[in-house]
Amino acid sequence: MDIYERSLEKHYEWAGKLETRLRAPIESLDDLALCYTPGVSRACTEIAADKTKVYELTRRHNTVAVVTDGTAVLGLGDIGPEAAMPVMEGKCALFKAFADIDATPVCLDTKDPDRIVDTVVAIAKSYGGINLEDISAPRCFEIERRLKERCDIPVFHDDQHGTAIVAGAALINALRVVGKKISDVRVVVNGAGSAGIAITKFFLGLGVGDVVCVDRCGILVGGEEYSNPAHTEIASLTNKTKLRGTLADAMRGADVFLGVSAPRIVSQEMIKSMANSPIVFPLANPVPEITRAEAIEAGAAVVGTGASNQPNQINNVLIFPGMFRGALDSRASDINGDMCRAAAAALAELATDKLCADHILPSPLDERVVGAVSRAVAAAAKKSGVARK
Repeated sequence: MDIYERSLEKHYEWAGKLETRLRAPIESLDDLALCYTPGVSRACTEIAADKTKVYELTRRHNTVAVVTDGTAVLGLGDIGPEAAMPVMEGKCALFKAFADIDATPVCLDTKDPDRIVDTVVAIAKSYGGINLEDISAPRCFEIERRLKERCDIPVFHDDQHGTAIVAGAALINALRVVGKKISDVRVVVNGAGSAGIAITKFFLGLGVGDVVCVDRCGILVGGEEYSNPAHTEIASLTNKTKLRGTLADAMRGADVFLGVSAPRIVSQEMIKSMANSPIVFPLANPVPEITRAEAIEAGAAVVGTGASNQPNQINNVLIFPGMFRGALDSRASDINGDMCRAAAAALAELATDKLCADHILPSPLDERVVGAVSRAVAAAAKKSGVARK
């Protein structure tokens, strides 16, 4: 039985991966009076007099909403809010298992950005943070931006920024392995969707010399107008030398390839055409742009993938639990660029004790990860002025 059938069997057995657990005992009439009426009214009036007390008197301080509209679920695409539920429950389970954060799946039956934004804003007072998940591009950019403007709690689109932060940590250490400066390298990012654009912006923020983005239409070039406004914007920030052409043209002489695109679209000849000691991150799931073995055979010095059964897995679970743990612990009003860069640096540092071509990132099961990332995030939140605790 393969992993898919085994997982389906377990989902039937579990009938859901989450349940509610009581923190307040209700075993006597006195317990009932303390937990609910009449005693609970005192907590209500305390919060009414000072809204910040909600973080001390309720579970809001440790609760995250995992919000989706089901339009970009894993590699399955637009399968709807009901079919997205197993993934959202899984994400919530990871929050609890890795960072002891209580998370709730919120699967919305609408694709209208206005309705999504209004709905999330309306429920935000029940949560300490909002994790956006599996919302298709380019709508995800607008939804996140507008929620950040209207909410006073952290809003984080993990498909964008979680992926970008882990990829950033992987890049930092891969460059250490091959002995190249980040300011000197040219990176090719194939797939200019939500993850690809976020990775590109994050790499530029880390100081990468140049990034060339490639999508179905070919290399994105500044000054051109694209049907996707996000492509027009990212083109204006990248491709310093105005390269034109195909993915093969972009990869010629490049130091780094990162794919968040489609299976088997990178050949060994493309890898061979890259600069010396090339770094290759083919992250398409479940089938990558090129296999790890093929990339190494073609001369790749460092390879990172999205596969859990191979070295250097670039996996969001390395970031989002610690990111939200740090944001919640500091009661941050936002998750900003400083916090994201601090998370990447902390994650990269955890792998330096065994740094080599096959170990540029710690394991997702490394118990140090959440603590190191959360401490770095909380410190950056305080330093950048968004911490409220």
